[in-house]
Amino acid sequence: MKICDTVNSKLYKNDRAILHSDCNCFYASVECLLNPNIRDLPVAVSGDAENRHGIILAKNEEAKKYNIKTGEAIWQAKKKCPQLLTVPARLDVYKKFSDKVRRIYSDYTDMVEPFGLDEAWLDISEDYKNDAHTIAKEISQRVKDEVGITVSIGVSFNKIFAKFGSDYKKPDAITCITRDNYKTLVWNSPAGDLLYVGGATRKKLEQIGIYTIGDIANAPIGLLRTHLGKWGDLIYGFANGYDSSPVARIGEYSEVKSIGNSTTAVRDLKNLDDIKVIAYVLCDSVCRRMREQGFVGKTVCVSMRDTGLSTITRQHTLNTYTSLTSDITKAAMALFKENFDNKSPLRSIGVSVTDFAHNNIPRQMDIFSDERKIIAEEKLDKTLDKLKQRFGNYIIRPASLLTDRGLSAFNPKDEHTIHPVGYL
Repeated sequence: MKICDTVNSKLYKNDRAILHSDCNCFYASVECLLNPNIRDLPVAVSGDAENRHGIILAKNEEAKKYNIKTGEAIWQAKKKCPQLLTVPARLDVYKKFSDKVRRIYSDYTDMVEPFGLDEAWLDISEDYKNDAHTIAKEISQRVKDEVGITVSIGVSFNKIFAKFGSDYKKPDAITCITRDNYKTLVWNSPAGDLLYVGGATRKKLEQIGIYTIGDIANAPIGLLRTHLGKWGDLIYGFANGYDSSPVARIGEYSEVKSIGNSTTAVRDLKNLDDIKVIAYVLCDSVCRRMREQGFVGKTVCVSMRDTGLSTITRQHTLNTYTSLTSDITKAAMALFKENFDNKSPLRSIGVSVTDFAHNNIPRQMDIFSDERKIIAEEKLDKTLDKLKQRFGNYIIRPASLLTDRGLSAFNPKDEHTIHPVGYL
């Protein structure tokens, strides 16, 4: 079977052959491979339950039978499956297995674009366009034989539909999304199955009577723009198969698009004072990372997750680029104040900055800014960065963090794992 039965026709001769390969239950599969005694048990890889980072990061096929979901708390998962075995995450181990799988991919093409540790797009158009399904089968078998885990692979003419194909059937499966079948396979699926249609977007779509990917594809573009802004144009193009974004080559530089940290607090955050303590620690980490990488940013984003595990995100674009901790903290707290309702305690919050420029760009001065104060704050931030780098994160801290040492006693910059993501 070819990627498309009509791939050689004049109409489709310029189509690409894109694979999206997804390692099935990756973290859990690696743990079960390394420990044969747990392979037949329901297993989940989780965070640290004692520090309230106890959420499910991955689960094996046995655990899936109990409807255990990634992102839910361990206690919720164990209510569904009391015999669930949880093991701590070991990112360094998973990275090694990820590298092994990617080396197999690189035998077929130098166009391999990771999407996290366990997923990647491959463009095999140059050498294997007419044998894409055969190559997908070969890659699947090699990963099984040489690494010991399984992959699900989507084969299509663009990245979005290839990703849909790898999700369509699991585990250890290959699905081809072609010009001839995408309206049947893709359009009849729920809107939330399309890449980047998350929970909040899906709810907005349902409010205007859009429930499937086909509904998105056939909706008036003006309607989508009205309710989703520029995101409406994006998902309209995705649903119709218009995605033409290239697959990056191995080692190709990918510009950083955002820098952020989030944390699950040791206790529920009940008021703005609680939020302020956590927010400052997060903003300090984000700004230190920005300064290390030579960035200034303009858009500040916050996320809030309540005890019912409902999440909202909000953002605000500043008038000028900055990496000052005080600027980012002020903007983040304004968003928290505007959107925290004081009724539902928060379990976790996050802060990120995007819309970057390099810090050597000329700064536009204005008559309303105190430039001497800005320069002094920049020097202070850099001095604090050096002190923390040399003597540790806790060598100097604002007095406000001492009001609740339990909440503020974490170091997201050095201790928290930043999971890689990519696309757009």
